[in-house]
Amino acid sequence: MVQNRSLVTPTSHPALEKALRDKLQARHESGGSLGELEPLAIRLGLMQSSLKPQLRDPQMLIFAADHGLAVDGIQDAHQRSTQQTVKQLLSHHLPMSVFARTQGINSVVVDCGVADTLPRHERLMMRKIAHGTRNARVTQAMTMEQAHAGMRAGMEIGDQLKGNVTVVAGVGVGSHESAALVLSRLTDSPVRDLITSGPHMDTDELAHLMVVLQGAQGRHREVSGPVDVLAAMGGFEMAVMVGVILMAASKRHLLMIDGMPACAALMLAARIAQPVTDYCLFCRSHGHQGLDRALGLFRATALLELGMESTDGTGATLAWPLVRSAAALLTELGDGEEPGPTHPGGLAEADPVPIAPPWLDSPNTDLY
Repeated sequence: MVQNRSLVTPTSHPALEKALRDKLQARHESGGSLGELEPLAIRLGLMQSSLKPQLRDPQMLIFAADHGLAVDGIQDAHQRSTQQTVKQLLSHHLPMSVFARTQGINSVVVDCGVADTLPRHERLMMRKIAHGTRNARVTQAMTMEQAHAGMRAGMEIGDQLKGNVTVVAGVGVGSHESAALVLSRLTDSPVRDLITSGPHMDTDELAHLMVVLQGAQGRHREVSGPVDVLAAMGGFEMAVMVGVILMAASKRHLLMIDGMPACAALMLAARIAQPVTDYCLFCRSHGHQGLDRALGLFRATALLELGMESTDGTGATLAWPLVRSAAALLTELGDGEEPGPTHPGGLAEADPVPIAPPWLDSPNTDLY
């Protein structure tokens, strides 16, 4: 059980930002501009409240769960069951696992609610809330108790994470559609925009998805609060991700968000503690048009656009060298260059923002 009170601190810090820009300007004089790497480096410095951001021991967590919506004919884009996806991740049969290993990223699959019972594995973390959610078109996807349990499990995971870089992605049959429902309700966005994969999407498939998802929306038309929306239409992987995101942001970790379920979890977390978005960079592993819309809700773009059609998390593993290079702009010295301070004197940090328990209204109450 997490004992400490979790706080999320906004990264906005004009004096530190100016100091970071001045430091990078000195690099311009000898090496020229490095384009988008420079604002990325500034963001990393602000996240760590440091002129020399250090990125350590990146951890990739892939949250897996099944969804009751699958009984209405919703299928995985790669025609795999959630169990098959997890097994391929654990056996390094998917490119994402191979890239993570070659990039020095520790990858773990978290079983949040896979319908099948998975065998033990050294890279499998068991946090199963139940064997899949219920069908949100018919009833609540999960109980409020299950939603809270998932978030608590995530906060416990986040509290024990090594390093200061956390990659989050979700997998599972129905996860994209469930995430679309959550994002649609929280942002008042048309669900059609979030599930349309592109101009060549089969019209019959789109029509079927709209019938299912509009049925779920109608069933839960009165639901609006973040945890209420999670319980009504979300997935167990989102619940656990919310807890991890909140706890990781409270520790000023860099969060790399990859895919629609991760975006939905981040939106839920931002409704509880808005500054969590300050700590996030966005990645993508496929060209689904609905993900464009989801990223737009955060006014964000993905770090890399490689035209992939792969499992969520793959893009983050490939973007990691770019992030590490951005940090190196501020931390690595040239021959004869003065090291300078890590924390400029006289720069006070911003006030932290408490994370309220999702079942209480007061923002000043301890989590546990």
